[in-house]
Order: sequence, then structure tokens, then C-alpha cells
Amino acid sequence: MVGRTRRGLATKIMVISDGAGLPLAARIESGPRAEVRCVEDTLASRFTRALPKRLIGDKAYDSNALDARLKKRGIELIAPHNPTHKKTQDGRPLRRYRRRWHVERLIAWLLRMRRVHTRYEVHAANFLGFVQLACIRLLVRYL
Repeated sequence: MVGRTRRGLATKIMVISDGAGLPLAARIESGPRAEVRCVEDTLASRFTRALPKRLIGDKAYDSNALDARLKKRGIELIAPHNPTHKKTQDGRPLRRYRRRWHVERLIAWLLRMRRVHTRYEVHAANFLGFVQLACIRLLVRYL
């Protein structure tokens, strides 16, 4: 799962967390792949059985197709309005967007691990294993 970019090879870490910032799912994807296309695969690789009720993302997640697919699964997508798409939300659900810093903190926690911050592994499966190990370490520490 290494993708070519203008600056070289890249791997993207996709993480879903709960309200407290603890990881619920982790997955790696190719760097240039759009995050909107990775959401459902990340949901499929979650650590828990239950699906989250809400998914909070940035403007890149504001997609009408993704919103419709998640609604079929019973998940509410909360993302700021992207001007190129049809407006699907009012301001009330967007108040939850202020808590997105929990996800950013989780990513910062994961990137404190040296093997996750700098990808030394050649094989994607080994790197994914270290990402999941870092998530387990966080869960054990904070639960």
C-alpha cells in the first residue's frame, strides 16, 4: 500500500476513534487515494462489533454519495459544507465538529511511536501490524 506522490512514496493512516479519542479502527491506504473512498474499508476493519452512530470528518468527507451509503448503514456523517457539493446539513450537527480535536490527538499519539511515524517496513502488512500494535498500546494504557 505504497502510492506515488510528487514527493515520493506515501502511505496514509486511516483511523476512527470514539468520543474520548481512543481508536476504534485503523487501516493503511495508498497515499494519493482519496479519503472518501477509504471510509467504508476502515469501518470494515474496526476493532468492535458495533458501528458508530456518527462519523465526523473534515471538508474532504463531504460527499453526497458517501453520505447516502453511510445513511443506509445507520451512520450520520458530520462534515463541514464543501461548496462543490449539495448542502445536506444545517448548523446543529456541525456543533459536534468542534470535538474533532480528539481524532487529531489520537493521530498525534500514534505518530509518537517511532515505527509508525517513519515507515521502516517494506511490506504493508508489517506496517499495518505496527499501527495496530500502537492502537492496542493506547487502548491498554487508557482503558
